[in-house]
Amino acid sequence: MKLTLERATELNQQMVTEDHLLLHAKNVCYAMGAMAEHFGADVEHWQAVGMLHDYDFEKYPEEHLQHTEEPLRAAGVDEEDIRAILAHGYDILNDVKPETDMEKSLFMVDELTGIVQAAARMRPNGITDMEVKSFMKKFKDKRFAAKCDRALILKGCEMLGMDIKEAAAIVIEGMKAHAEELELAGTGD
Repeated sequence: MKLTLERATELNQQMVTEDHLLLHAKNVCYAMGAMAEHFGADVEHWQAVGMLHDYDFEKYPEEHLQHTEEPLRAAGVDEEDIRAILAHGYDILNDVKPETDMEKSLFMVDELTGIVQAAARMRPNGITDMEVKSFMKKFKDKRFAAKCDRALILKGCEMLGMDIKEAAAIVIEGMKAHAEELELAGTGD
């Protein structure tokens, strides 16, 4: 059965309670929807996978993705979706290499959304008027959102055959459409 966003949200909320992790799941969810649209794929399906990508992180931060496969399989999540979730840990937590556009996109947007979110929070209008040019200034500043792995983002872009600016534009637009929900609408000051 195809994973719906409603089911993914339900499963995620059984494991994730911390606000910042729920917000990260939504950021990745909407970024994945934008990537799906770019590739002509099923937007809600990709969003659902994005929503679930850090399923076990809150409870097992030191063993991230080691407590994902079996519970999701038991919950009826397709093998393809489980593999996509596992592949976002490639070269860091496991050796599940991203093969499909969905897997490569999740691998890339997981980190990319962190920089987009941080940059949007520094702007009076949040993400609502953010352009790629201002994002790129933050991306190039290694001290800004320093925990976000830029090499990993670039590796993901390379896997997808995309330039960082193209990927960032897609992700920013995907998140922009949900600015209020993502707490990125700004203060208007």
